[in-house]
Amino acid sequence: MNTNTPFGSAVGPFVLDYLAHMRALGRGYDREERVLRHLDAFLARTGADLSCASFSAWSLAQGHLSSGVRRNRMRIVRNMCLYRRRAEPGCFIPDITEFPANHQCLRPHIFTETEIVALLQAADNLVPRWNSPLCREVYRLAIVLLYTTGLRRGELVRLAIDDYEPYEHTLMIRESKFHKSRLLPLSADRFRELDTYLETRRTKGLPVFSDSSLLWNLKRGGNGYRGSTLGIGLRNLFRNARIRTVAGRLPRVHDLRHTFAVHAILRWYRSGQDVQAKLPFLSAYMGHVSVLSTQHYLHFIDSIAACASKRFAEHCSRLVVVSPQDKGGAR
Repeated sequence: MNTNTPFGSAVGPFVLDYLAHMRALGRGYDREERVLRHLDAFLARTGADLSCASFSAWSLAQGHLSSGVRRNRMRIVRNMCLYRRRAEPGCFIPDITEFPANHQCLRPHIFTETEIVALLQAADNLVPRWNSPLCREVYRLAIVLLYTTGLRRGELVRLAIDDYEPYEHTLMIRESKFHKSRLLPLSADRFRELDTYLETRRTKGLPVFSDSSLLWNLKRGGNGYRGSTLGIGLRNLFRNARIRTVAGRLPRVHDLRHTFAVHAILRWYRSGQDVQAKLPFLSAYMGHVSVLSTQHYLHFIDSIAACASKRFAEHCSRLVVVSPQDKGGAR
């Protein structure tokens, strides 16, 4: 939908004010704008203001979408209506109790270290083509960075060569979610992967200008990969490496971000670190506003449960006294 098209319905002025207000608070709101433009176009065709009847008709027209997507779109409209109420106390507010059910939350797949090795081998087995001479190197680097830095897919495809500082061994993530930028220090293994990748580009005579996309793609004139294209390629690697979730499906690319967080916690437990004290560092590294956002990625898998239980036993076992009559077990 063309975002330059003016709003034409009765709610148009309120939508414009609402979007300007939220963006002034640092929100992107591009998806919200697309949904509200869709609603505006629907209301403009019917000539109606937003009411219970027109909202129901608009919602019904989206019956082909999944319940979770419809619920989210309806919620976006409701939030705009709550903003409109400030100026018009009697305006229509959708009843959230009548919204369709949300999606059941998907349980992320936490990759094992063996699966990560298999993914890297699958990437190394890719055969370069005339229109994709760097496919092997690009997908290997993508797996390394997604797994070892917890980058979002969108952050990865937006990286330029200039975002990598080879002397300081850092990676700059610019203007990401909530307009936050962050500087990521890289371990020796990670910056060696980047250095090797860039040297391969130079050897093959491919552009290494500072503003060139890090994930170079000949198909797009060297302008880098789209997130959707990279996602398709990574899912093909999941398939080639025979990696499946418990439910038998292919993992999501975003599951690598979940894996990064879980494996970081696991490393800290195994090395005797104070995990609670480390959480703010993990939150900042992942680009979260607070630790509360990071908790979404901290899954209590068996390996972490075993480490936590061992640590509890080491520090607190002396506080647990077993009486003689309990040694025989429950009766």
